[in-house]
Amino acid sequence: MHHHPIGTLLGPQLSRSPDFFRLSADQVNFFHERGYVSGLRVLLDEQVETLRMELADLADPKHPGHALFYEYHSNESTTPDHILFHALGAWRITPGFHDLLWNPAFTIPAAQLLDGPVRFWHDQLFCKPAHHGGVVAWHQDYSYWTRTQPLAHLTCWIGLDDSTRENGCLQYIPGSHRWPELPITGLAGDMEAIHGVLSAEQREQFDAAVTVELKKGEASFHHPRLVHGSFANHSDQARRATVINAMRDGVCSATNESLLHGVPVISAGEKIGGQFFPLLQRSA
Repeated sequence: MHHHPIGTLLGPQLSRSPDFFRLSADQVNFFHERGYVSGLRVLLDEQVETLRMELADLADPKHPGHALFYEYHSNESTTPDHILFHALGAWRITPGFHDLLWNPAFTIPAAQLLDGPVRFWHDQLFCKPAHHGGVVAWHQDYSYWTRTQPLAHLTCWIGLDDSTRENGCLQYIPGSHRWPELPITGLAGDMEAIHGVLSAEQREQFDAAVTVELKKGEASFHHPRLVHGSFANHSDQARRATVINAMRDGVCSATNESLLHGVPVISAGEKIGGQFFPLLQRSA
């Protein structure tokens, strides 16, 4: 119901000049060339702790706001001895995850990378517990989002723990954002499944995969066609993250079905907007 911050989470960011958060020309160029830009500090340690506490409550299926999730998977892993918690819609339930959407450390770079006003699409929580955290298989985000058109989207992945190779950090295939749309081969199962839909040349590019290690509170932005994934967490440290998915204002619905569970239908061809898809940043 509120398209503005409602709490105090963002006080440190909102007190700064917008110029403080702008990406450099080199960072923007790197994104367009490689498909991602990473290592951007978007949260202070105390803000991370606030979101961790909210996340601990949200992970309980008995939370009073549970019905407001668009999707909720206490374990989306297809491997019985691994766990991948994945949920969409935390912004509707707790003040911290709500206000995070208006963080200028996210919205200002997003407007630069989208080259226009930023509209919210949806958020996600991804949690891999220590010792038996599951994988997020190689995929392109937009393969799941073709119900919105044109492709003018952006993903911001924010670590709530230090994210390392050992605990299953993000990995990217640089330049794969120039590949065409790939079929969906599963989000939480076989890391090798995507190879069945790739050319020999595309498979070779996995040899150049980039491991994106981040400190808690740091973010990585990536293009919606950039192939990415993350391996299992067998370390002693949890790997928790929240993701903000955004789109340039003007993207339209491409379906006559609900875009997200419980959200009123926006007819195919109509611009996406309204209560569930707030405008976050008006200009680059």
